[in-house]
Amino acid sequence: MALKAVIFDMDGVLVDSEGFWAQAEKDVFSSYGAKITDDLAALTKYMTTTEVTQFWYSRFPWDNLDVTEVENQVVTRVIELILSEDCIMSGVQGFIKNLKNEGYKIGLATNAPLRVAEAVLQKLNVRDWFDSIDSSEQESQGKPHPAVYLTAARKLGVSPEYCIAIEDSYSGLKAAKEAGMKTIVFTNDHEAVHLGMADFSISNFEKALLPAIS
Repeated sequence: MALKAVIFDMDGVLVDSEGFWAQAEKDVFSSYGAKITDDLAALTKYMTTTEVTQFWYSRFPWDNLDVTEVENQVVTRVIELILSEDCIMSGVQGFIKNLKNEGYKIGLATNAPLRVAEAVLQKLNVRDWFDSIDSSEQESQGKPHPAVYLTAARKLGVSPEYCIAIEDSYSGLKAAKEAGMKTIVFTNDHEAVHLGMADFSISNFEKALLPAIS
């Protein structure tokens, strides 16, 4: 099998930004009267921004819910944190550049909104190396549903069986698997991360190579 495309998740793979989402949720939803606890916040970790907003509203209803406005506040706060903090995964820019030089098509498939993805790629200065950028906000369901990966493959013009996805979460790996792709779990040097779910693993990007696939 000739691998033709590599599709990246974003949060936890390109940037170490998952804590920013928790901070943004706390900042925004607390202002609407939600009582943010670690246990409840953990339940939202892999939700889309729309799902997160509905989650907190269902538990702590506030007057005049405007989902779009609240989502925008969360997303804006996340972007502020991404742009101001040192959060780039070490070595990831060189890893992407090498893939591009070797002729692979490069995609991004994330549950995060597109404007967060654009901010991340601009921060990494890798926007021009990506052939497609896809968000679950454009799908009826987010990961672990495979829709965003199927869309990414279609836009790249590559059948899923010739794609490999790099993920750090169970829900992301499940989405890519159900789309018919091979998977790599990025552990960021934490070796216990979902190893059994993925076909391959990368502990860090500094000296990483794509696995030989046949």
